[in-house]
Amino acid sequence: MSSLAPGQSAPDRPPAELRRSLGVVDGVAIAASSTAATTSIAIGMGAIGTIVGLQAPALLLLAFLPVLGIATAFARLNRSEPNCGNGYTWVGKSLGPWPGFLAGWVTLVGSIIFLAYTSAVTGSVVLIFANKAGLDSLAGIALDPTSTAVSTVVGLVVLAAVTVLAITGVRSATRLQFGLLVFEYAVLLVFCTWALVTGHQDFSWAWFNPFEISSGTAFAQGMVLAVFFFWGWDAAFSVTEETRSPGDSARGGFIALFAMLGLFIFASVAFQREMSLPELIENGPQALPYLGAKLAAEPWASLPLLALMFSAVASVQSSVIPTARGLLAMGRDRTMGPVWTRIHPKYGTPAAGTVLVMSIAAAIALLAMAIPKLSDMLLAAVNAIGLVVALYYGLTALACAVRFRAARHDGPREALLAVGVPAASGLVLLGLGGYLGYSYLTMTDHIELSPDNGWFMLSLPVTIVLSGLVMAAVAKYARRSPYFTTGRGTDADALALPMDRTAV
Repeated sequence: MSSLAPGQSAPDRPPAELRRSLGVVDGVAIAASSTAATTSIAIGMGAIGTIVGLQAPALLLLAFLPVLGIATAFARLNRSEPNCGNGYTWVGKSLGPWPGFLAGWVTLVGSIIFLAYTSAVTGSVVLIFANKAGLDSLAGIALDPTSTAVSTVVGLVVLAAVTVLAITGVRSATRLQFGLLVFEYAVLLVFCTWALVTGHQDFSWAWFNPFEISSGTAFAQGMVLAVFFFWGWDAAFSVTEETRSPGDSARGGFIALFAMLGLFIFASVAFQREMSLPELIENGPQALPYLGAKLAAEPWASLPLLALMFSAVASVQSSVIPTARGLLAMGRDRTMGPVWTRIHPKYGTPAAGTVLVMSIAAAIALLAMAIPKLSDMLLAAVNAIGLVVALYYGLTALACAVRFRAARHDGPREALLAVGVPAASGLVLLGLGGYLGYSYLTMTDHIELSPDNGWFMLSLPVTIVLSGLVMAAVAKYARRSPYFTTGRGTDADALALPMDRTAV
């Protein structure tokens, strides 16, 4: 039985082989683009250096372990119940509708915040290119790439263009993303190899020693930030209804995840070979362009900058896909409004939802202009998203452990993979998030718009969670969503997707 909103007409159901046009390579492209390794490396290395010094390689390795456990949980749940709502659907069925809705809500809001600040990163890169071309001002406005306001305005223009491409079909979007990925990773590998070989900073195995970190708070904040580095691999599961088989989604996610681990470790060591810690911290979100300028003359020095721009654009585009589809899953359960279930008759994408997601992201980006320094705004956004990602992943992993708890009787291997690993990974992330939240709460006695202010840093994720509880109450008592009666999301085949004409 269809769960479309009253009055909404569903398109005729096409043959399955036409609807399900995506494969493993497409899943890898979506997951890798959404993870945005080049963007994470460019803006994250300075941020993580600010928090834990030169122990970034250690934290990236440690953070990978619970993330791998989360990936195992996603694969098992997706095999059992393929659904573009993934965590929202799985957590609701296993742990109850309130935590299920919260899991869906926090990742959607986190994704929208990600879109907002990544548009500012994109704008900043475009402005750097403009400066290189000799254009330093326009209509009396200084084109300063470190300005949050100017970077945001330029980035919103790019955001509008990406919205159009995201609406015209997943298949065409993944083709573009795959081309961008090949270029940006080639540039990243060449320059990081160059830095690794020629760097003047002595390599130290202490970089891989987490016990060198100064405090428990710094460790927790660094771990949450490192988990954020990996965030995005699960985007492959958001197009499971357009993928030929659930196994393709899982394989795409795992391939992207292991590739990201290799890139992150390689890049973190290369950056620290070429740059001292003060250099890394000082350059912040411009660390990758700075690396290019140190190693090469123009025009080659601009290649890392171009790779960063491609990565930012691809990650914005790929983030729209799981966000709009997550809202599609919630809309068809009536936990969100019917506008999110409107499918474009030609392209088979949630077009209205995609436009709304981008519009909300644009509004948040404009509000973020209250923090005038781009690096401060980015650090605040990354920390907020890191906490909600830890919550989302933790709940989903626990849902897997609960769903397959009977597997503990099927032998040690099944008990470990289906219950033990997901449960341990989920508890680790929830524990880290809780400890970090407590640290933020007790580190100051006032609030100000600064990434050094604990109350401000905590206020963002707390607002996300509280707003999620309010929206859950609206869904339950005003919309009377059946999700809050059964805790079960709509079956993956309940909404027919028209044929993606770009795929044939």
